[in-house]
Amino acid sequence: MPASAPHRVVIVAFSGVELLDVTGPAEVFSVATRVAGTSHSGHPGHPGYLVRIATADGGPVTTSSGVRLLADLTLDEVRGRVDTLLVAGAVDLVGDGVEPVIDSEVTDWLREAAPTARRTGSICAGAHLLAAAGLLDGLSATTHWLTAARLAADHPGVAVDPDPIFIRSGSVWTCAGVTSGLDMALAMVAEDHGQALALATARMMVMYVKRSGGQSQFSVPLSAPATSGDRIDDLRVWIADHLTEDLTAEALAARLHLSVRHFSRLFRQRTHGTPAAYVESARLEAARRLLEETDGSLPDIAAASGLGSVETLHRSFQRRLGTTPAEYRRRFR
Repeated sequence: MPASAPHRVVIVAFSGVELLDVTGPAEVFSVATRVAGTSHSGHPGHPGYLVRIATADGGPVTTSSGVRLLADLTLDEVRGRVDTLLVAGAVDLVGDGVEPVIDSEVTDWLREAAPTARRTGSICAGAHLLAAAGLLDGLSATTHWLTAARLAADHPGVAVDPDPIFIRSGSVWTCAGVTSGLDMALAMVAEDHGQALALATARMMVMYVKRSGGQSQFSVPLSAPATSGDRIDDLRVWIADHLTEDLTAEALAARLHLSVRHFSRLFRQRTHGTPAAYVESARLEAARRLLEETDGSLPDIAAASGLGSVETLHRSFQRRLGTTPAEYRRRFR
């Protein structure tokens, strides 16, 4: 991407929209821009993203939380190249359930504008607006699990899958509940600038790694930058970079010059889990990335992730994810 051309993102909002549907992806793109803006040598890096909020009339909109959002431009003012066009979602509480909000003015505009964008996406119930505009016909899509059945019933031409955090169907992306918009935005950063920037962005935001999978999928926390003087945080960063080494509780305790009992107690207080469970989670997350991003054989992936053997790799996937490594790669590669 040339230095003079930041990636242009337009997020469409309307009255009653979920606040995090708009601000979540916007913050991911903003942080990615700041992280990429300065390399280790201090020279400018990638230009990153230019994010703008668009509403029908260009005026402020009141979100479902009552917080008002100020627009940067009207829908009609969205001209020229749009690299990423996102539409946020909204739901109304009706009885014991929820009803997706369909803003006809936004839907009509999307029908004309979305095909010209390089990449189009929806956050949460925003998928209902894309579907109403005919943009999901013949594609796989997801949305919040509470409205997935309604999406499938209203739009039988859409292959609705309520399980994944997000789905990419060509240039059209859809995601599940509101916070999954952050995960989808991270995946877009990875597509645009590489996995390293996405990882650095997630660390800056202290986010979890959530990849394509079930709504309640397993995910391991990223090793956030260590808190000053926090030896457990330092150790978590070290573990992520040394998955193939001896990471038993005894070895980790010796690294911190602590007894195994004292170390295990400190680790549980800091992470709410055992050292063994954390190490397995980190290794499984590494194996998932390798299955998604490489053509490596199962023995190679088992070795590189620190799980050791294909048998252990299978056992971890079955216990934690309820699937096999081969099936995971087939579905999410």
